[in-house]
Amino acid sequence: MCGAQRPVVGQSMPARTLTTMSSQQGPHDAVFRRILGEPANAATQLRATLPATMVARLDLDQLARVSGSFVDASLRWRHSDLLFTVPVDGHEAFIYILVEHQSSADPLMPFRMLRYVVQIWDRYLAGHPGVTRLPAVIPLVVHHNRNPWTGPTDVLDLLDVDSDIADAARENLPRFRFLLDDLAVLDEQALRSRPLTPPARMTLLLLKIAAGNARLADDLRPWTDELRAILERSGGIDDFIALLTYIETVGEAPVDELHDLFAQLGPDAEEAYVTTADMLRAEGRTKGRAEGRAEALIQQLTLKFGPLPQTALDAIHAASTEQLEIWTARVLTADTLDQVLH
Repeated sequence: MCGAQRPVVGQSMPARTLTTMSSQQGPHDAVFRRILGEPANAATQLRATLPATMVARLDLDQLARVSGSFVDASLRWRHSDLLFTVPVDGHEAFIYILVEHQSSADPLMPFRMLRYVVQIWDRYLAGHPGVTRLPAVIPLVVHHNRNPWTGPTDVLDLLDVDSDIADAARENLPRFRFLLDDLAVLDEQALRSRPLTPPARMTLLLLKIAAGNARLADDLRPWTDELRAILERSGGIDDFIALLTYIETVGEAPVDELHDLFAQLGPDAEEAYVTTADMLRAEGRTKGRAEGRAEALIQQLTLKFGPLPQTALDAIHAASTEQLEIWTARVLTADTLDQVLH
């Protein structure tokens, strides 16, 4: 996957490694992009979920990731997406994968997916002036929470018309159906039988079972061979650390139980877990201290200058610990808010 390489176990890992995954992105989004953003992993997921007749026409060995996201900014807390190009019978096509992170199905998902596909076409046309035909875009939604998907999958089902009118005007009404991979109804044996890479399989499993799970260590014990297989792959420690970060961020299993689990996999796995867990805890303590300093500074400034404008509040909450210390030192001698924050 594109981006900075993680250091191998045994080297000191910079804090930025885990901050990128746990703070700047949501944990679901981070692990999804890290693992399934790798074409080799994504290709196995697509072979397992797309119709066989479609897979036979796609050259998934040539799958290539396209940068960018099409999800509305207001929905990025619940949706993550990936776009790939793939040859199909000598033509360029796209595969668009969106992951739904919430337990309740988005009732407007067909409409949103159609909008995203249109945005993909818009970008394609901007880069290919003069073309008069559009590439195929295959849409796939992966739903990973405990409740099965109950929403519509076709734009036609969103239209507020009686069924007889819909039938009469069927040829003139918009049709757009996305493919759905509902992990909530996928049992673990079916997941084992999918021809997935170990990182892809464990990512889907964790998306399915990890969040809020206090028994996660026990639930992962039947999967130790799969976890070990990740470590044995070339570059597998990077994927392993990404999965550990997700487990530590969203799961609720006791630390000692997780430690015992990963210690059974060998010294590399144990060291990776201890290092990852320690860094995430340190990151949490640092974040907590910064938030405490920010709130204290806001109280001091409010007492001295009255209610603060939103721009000032945003600046304070976004500031580093060092910057907050500088501003706090200015409060006693400043005559205006600007003298503190500038």
